[in-house]
Amino acid sequence: MARRTDPFGDIEDLIDVMTGGGLDPGGTPPVDVADTGDAFVVVADLPGYEASDLNVTLSDPTTLSLAAEREVETVAEADRYVTRERQRQAVSRRVGLPEPVAEDGTSAAYEDGVLTVTLPKRSTDSEEGTDIPVN
Repeated sequence: MARRTDPFGDIEDLIDVMTGGGLDPGGTPPVDVADTGDAFVVVADLPGYEASDLNVTLSDPTTLSLAAEREVETVAEADRYVTRERQRQAVSRRVGLPEPVAEDGTSAAYEDGVLTVTLPKRSTDSEEGTDIPVN
């Protein structure tokens, strides 16, 4: 008897192979950039990470760099995995800002998978990058 195929299942399997599992290949977290008048507020969705997994850097006065990396634990008692889609994942994003921002007064907070970075505006340029600690 001929095996019945599921064309949609076959397509999903092919997408999983091409993207490394799951429909979303990841790599670039979505962000919102709001102008509050005296500061820019950048909000990024980074679910599943710990604050210690995040690296937030002001590369230059108009560029914010976000990066996150996590390792996925293995189940020690497992003889084998039936399905394994969670794996080491790293994402990064560079966010261009329309005006230079001040290094002093920058802040970052991470809560419930959402990173919020506040960057006060400034008028002078500086050539050095600044790390922003995540609370």
